[in-house]
Amino acid sequence: MSRFLSQRFAGLEAYIPGEQPQDMNYIKLNTNESPFPPAPAVQEAVNAAEIGRLNLYPDPEGRALRETLAKRYGVKMENIFLANGSDELLNFFFMAFCDEERPVAYPSISYGFYPVYASLYRLPHTEIPLREGFRLEPEDYCGIGKNIVIANPNAPTGQSISVDDIERIVQSNPDHAVMIDEAYIDFGGESCLPLAGKYENLLVCQTFSKFRSLAGGRLGFAIGSPALIGDLDKLRYSTNSYNINRLTMAAAIATIENDGYYENNSRIIQENRSYTTEALGRLGFETLPSRANFIFTRCPRVDGGRLYRELKARGVLVRHWDKPEIADWCRVTIGSREQMDIFLEKVREILKEAE
Repeated sequence: MSRFLSQRFAGLEAYIPGEQPQDMNYIKLNTNESPFPPAPAVQEAVNAAEIGRLNLYPDPEGRALRETLAKRYGVKMENIFLANGSDELLNFFFMAFCDEERPVAYPSISYGFYPVYASLYRLPHTEIPLREGFRLEPEDYCGIGKNIVIANPNAPTGQSISVDDIERIVQSNPDHAVMIDEAYIDFGGESCLPLAGKYENLLVCQTFSKFRSLAGGRLGFAIGSPALIGDLDKLRYSTNSYNINRLTMAAAIATIENDGYYENNSRIIQENRSYTTEALGRLGFETLPSRANFIFTRCPRVDGGRLYRELKARGVLVRHWDKPEIADWCRVTIGSREQMDIFLEKVREILKEAE
């Protein structure tokens, strides 16, 4: 840290993204990326439409993409906000709606960026503990008089709550903004997007990084009331008006137009999730029920940190945290069947050595 950094950031603990090591060719099961490439039409759309126009700024309103999303989800353009990945959208939410008078609450075990943004903006915040079995209890959020951020399905646990539960939370906090982060909703969860047109305080956040195989494209979007979207846009135009580049917008439109390809990929991932969970169960692992493209699992015979290190040494990356409540657990992205078979093979090797 230099002597020029503002003291208000001196104690900030930055978000730590999943490893992207370059020292060997890893099986990457640590950052919840899709194992499948974008649909062929996506590359064609990018090459055909936009490469020759990179000398020009993109449309700051993203009208073509917003029109496509509006048609896909049955809303209007003014209900849609575009962001450079859902992380930027979360940043704008914390910036726009949370302050000393409107604190924010989120689960104590969830996406690591929530506490980072709360600290970055010096916000009063409440981390609400999960219940036994890492279960999010909706009643803990009802009528609390705070802004609320909930990942559904939750990360890193993969568990979800129902749309009815979300509606109770939104209804009971009418004077506070509620964001539901649905980054993993397309792997077996039930989206609460239909509620966005019903409640003025609800924002539903999704991403193109997981289900739609565009992690490298950096695109997220929110659906909510025009007033909430207008607030987010006010901050976007005050920070980075050209936040979505031409190539990403072209790729995203082609992605939505090829939904069948991605729905089939999701079915494969869900099948591989069941396959991997069952195989781990036969090896003595405890795995939480997941509706995401990852599982949260632990082995009584090998602690989480050792399992992570041993897998990495064998060329397989999974995600592990030292936080005491979850230190025994690892999060494992669900990849192709071949990738999961390699993962399981390495797990068996580790368990054999631990005997």
